[in-house]
This record gives sequence, C-alpha cells and structure tokens, in this order.
Amino acid sequence: MTSDKMAFPEHIAIIMDGNRRWAKKRFLPSLAGHKKGVDAVKAAINAADDLGVKYLTLYSFSTENWQREPDEVGALMKLLIYVIKKEIAELNQKNCRLRLIGFLGHAAPEVEQLFADAQELTKNNTGLQLNIAFNYGGKQEILNATKQIAVKLAAGDITEQEIDEQMMDAHMLTCDIPDPDLVIRTSGEVRISNFLTWQTAYSEFIFLDIYWPEFNKKTMQNAIEEYGKRQRRFGKS
Repeated sequence: MTSDKMAFPEHIAIIMDGNRRWAKKRFLPSLAGHKKGVDAVKAAINAADDLGVKYLTLYSFSTENWQREPDEVGALMKLLIYVIKKEIAELNQKNCRLRLIGFLGHAAPEVEQLFADAQELTKNNTGLQLNIAFNYGGKQEILNATKQIAVKLAAGDITEQEIDEQMMDAHMLTCDIPDPDLVIRTSGEVRISNFLTWQTAYSEFIFLDIYWPEFNKKTMQNAIEEYGKRQRRFGKS
C-alpha cells in the first residue's frame, strides 16, 4: 500500500489566499482583488467538476477574518450575497451539492438564510459536493466537538473508554465528508491558517507561488498531477 502511487484525489481543499496582494500589486483597491477572486472560485469549481473530483472545500472566510477593517468585511459580505444569488441556479443545474462548514453566529441573517436556501435547493444533487468553509476555524471546530462529547460524558451517555478518533470525527462539522486527500494554498504562504486542523493530519499539501485570482483549470490539473506522483504513507514507513 505504501509504495503504490496515489489514486486520484477524492477530496481537494483549497486555502484561497492572495486577493488583496493581487490587487495591491496592480494599485487597485482590495475589493477588486476579491471580485477577481470570484472568477477563480468559478474556475476551481468547474475544474473540479470536469476532472471528476467528488468533494471540493473552499476556505472562504475564517473566524479570524472578522478582525479586518469593517468596511472590507462589509464589502465581502455583500459580495458573498451577490455571488450566492447569482451562481446557485447554475450550481444546481450542474448537479452540484452545496454544503456550509462553519459557524454562522456573526453573519447577517440574510447570509444565513441564503446558505440555508442553497443547501436545501441542492441537497439531493449527486455531482460535485462543494463545501464552503465560512466563519470557520479548525481550533474552534475541535473545541466545539470536545464540548459536545464532554456534555455526553457528564450525562453518562458515554464512557471515557468510548472516546476515540471515530467519536471525534462524528462530532466534527465534516462528519459525513472524507478527509481531504490534497490541500492547495495559493499566495506563496506555507501554513494552514486554522483550516481543517483535525482533518488534514495526513493530507498532502501543495503551496503555490501565485495569488488566488490567478488560479485556473490548468492550475488544478497541475496540482492533481503533482499529487499523483507522491506516496501516502500515513506514518507506516
């Protein structure tokens, strides 16, 4: 098993980084970079769908992103609302299923309702599953799962001996989604930034020296080809 080439990645997760730096390099406002980044999102979704990827998870907004300037956060929320309204019908037509991964506590009611409607509309689709990590943080997810298990332990519903990795998996926001085979990050940064901290323990990582707005189908194809050259050992050798 450890010496064989990898199979095609079933689940690809992407840290979409570099919108603001792409804009700054061109002497444009940050929002211009975010708008251009939407084109890259569409390219990534279409590429994953065309190439046969089953799960695509996009890190769209972290729990830490609320610390940005209020004007930028507000503009991002308006852009998110616009994109969901504009693209959900096409996603549904392409048989894609949309899934939210995150905590909607800080989001405006309109954003929460849009995600709920989009998930309901596409829940029976059987093509690419698009997971949007919005207001998501890996540490927060682990903490949330731990608290849920602690409540069950205190109530006597489970024993300490029953707590294992499978139980933790079952309390994650991704409980019914396989862990990512491949994680891609753009912008040249080499870190995971609190993204799927539990789930990426044995994922393969590819860090690209391009900004997110420059991502396209060829980028996806190249990443998948690089993944295919690697060997996953899972600590066994």
